[in-house]
Amino acid sequence: MTGLVTIFGGSGFLGRYISRRLAHQGWRVRVACRRPEEALFVRTYGVVGQVEPIFCNIRDDDSVRAALIGADAVVNCVGVLAEKGRNTFHAVQEEGPERIARLAAEEGVARMVHVSAIGADEESPSEYARSKAAGEAGVLRHMPDAVILRPSILFGAEDAFFNRFASMAQVSPVIPVVGANAKFQPVHVDDVAHAAELAATGKAAPGTYELGGPDTHTFRELIVQMLRMIRRRRLVIGLPFGVGRLMAGIGGLVQALSLGLVRAPITADQVANLQSDNVVGTGAKGFADLDISPIAMEAVLPDYLWRFRPSGQYLAIKESARNLRRH
Repeated sequence: MTGLVTIFGGSGFLGRYISRRLAHQGWRVRVACRRPEEALFVRTYGVVGQVEPIFCNIRDDDSVRAALIGADAVVNCVGVLAEKGRNTFHAVQEEGPERIARLAAEEGVARMVHVSAIGADEESPSEYARSKAAGEAGVLRHMPDAVILRPSILFGAEDAFFNRFASMAQVSPVIPVVGANAKFQPVHVDDVAHAAELAATGKAAPGTYELGGPDTHTFRELIVQMLRMIRRRRLVIGLPFGVGRLMAGIGGLVQALSLGLVRAPITADQVANLQSDNVVGTGAKGFADLDISPIAMEAVLPDYLWRFRPSGQYLAIKESARNLRRH
């Protein structure tokens, strides 16, 4: 085995890809998460005993310290898109990363990788973006040689973006989009995991890397492309930010009255975040500096969006049969 790495959030969407990659490199992997009993699948990424999920609450010093004991490297990919209970932006994305970095320094951990997000900005109108910037600053205060990764929106088989809108398209004739002209550079989850692997193993220079895919699209264009993939015709309506804020207010009220059983489709903070483009900044270090060629969406989306097509996996067969009947 090469060494021991602790991955906070190592069973999440991005974390599981990082866990798998480091396990394949021979590392012992400690997956620190809130519900280790639901993360037992990570054990299959390595040989018996190589990958182990453990309980950890990043809001607690003792819990974080226990997860770091003996580690040679640490990766933090914990984050929230919307606040829920005590898992606020401040607690999870500002205090959490700094706590991990502070305790990692005290425990003598050699390397730290912190996953932030493109758009992290202390002056942003979005609390999400401000907390990401504050989390980065907290990490660098204690681990100045840390590698910080700022990915654009992630796509992959378990993503919460294309899967969500494709599911909506199955039942709704209309797809409403707030911030339809906002630009994104969708990036494949495993490309970001590859960057994290290089950083955790000391093959990436310290610094901040902005990670975007090879193509830039507006929010509307992404939805149209997704609809083309799943062979469904739907009306895509761009909504003004004012309407988005109204939807967020009503959704938040319904969520509160239902005690969280009904989740708001969008929050006021997400509306604020959509007012800025989510693309790699000019002059920023990125995939090229890591010698990684990011994969395009078109090469991956059909592999997992096929299930949202009208006939699922049989659509191609039906289309072929129709062509035969014509001849």
